[in-house]
Amino acid sequence: MKLHHPSSWQDYELLDSGDFEKLERFGKYILSRPEPQAIWSKSLHEDEWKKLAHARFVREQKDNFRFADDVKGGWSRGPSMPENWQVQYRYNDLTLNLRLGLTSFGHVGVFPEQGNNWNFIYDTVTGWKIARPRVLNLFAYTGAASVVARTAGADVVHCDASRPGINWANQNMQLNNQDNIRWVYEDAFKFVRREVKRGNKYNGLIMDPPPYGRGPEGEKWTLQEQLNELVYMSSQLLEDDHHFFILSMYAVGLSPIVGLNVVKTHFPQAAPEYGEFFLKSRQGKDLPMGTFLRFRSE
Repeated sequence: MKLHHPSSWQDYELLDSGDFEKLERFGKYILSRPEPQAIWSKSLHEDEWKKLAHARFVREQKDNFRFADDVKGGWSRGPSMPENWQVQYRYNDLTLNLRLGLTSFGHVGVFPEQGNNWNFIYDTVTGWKIARPRVLNLFAYTGAASVVARTAGADVVHCDASRPGINWANQNMQLNNQDNIRWVYEDAFKFVRREVKRGNKYNGLIMDPPPYGRGPEGEKWTLQEQLNELVYMSSQLLEDDHHFFILSMYAVGLSPIVGLNVVKTHFPQAAPEYGEFFLKSRQGKDLPMGTFLRFRSE
């Protein structure tokens, strides 16, 4: 089992965490946001957090360990904090421009720990000597991984159940002077089922499923109940040669061995790399950010 953090970020930094919050720098702006896994005490004084933060998201709920879907609270912004801005991610020959924004549910449009997966995608696709490999990105959010795969030379299908998320991903595609990503506004589970019936195949599969979610038509997604079947169906979509698979999960208390056992069940020949992502802190208290599993063939 391995521990990885996104070491290539210059425009991101975890400044501190604790008391169920995290203090992060995205480009030139510093944000304070809730974080259910930061159960320890802050290293910096509360006054220092208030002094540093350009914006703070306050979530009004009693349970600090699990965030509810119906968020009560919102952002308080300083006078210099814009509604949206851009950051850049660099890795070898990859330069990725991303639009960030203050959303009503406390996200900003990027999960920084995923930088390590972006490196994996870029290295894999650029390393293949095949024309236009096909990549499917499920639960694809604002599309950073989709843009990376497209920049590396892949034909990309981006599937997400959020119309605003797809619109945001489209903006990220344009920011990076890319085109022709196929946008699919649909429940990921239903889309994969149909792709299997159509007999479609992909060289790359990326999935970052939430613990809970809803599709465009009210379809219910529960990670523990549906992940096994989703991975089984996905095993029928992956090409035999020149392939990669990525599974990321952010569910508090869920071991990386859970993902490993699910994937080994349906990809028995694979030799996955698996473990946890974390954000390296300036204060020495590194923050766990979920589990990952991935494998690839040449």
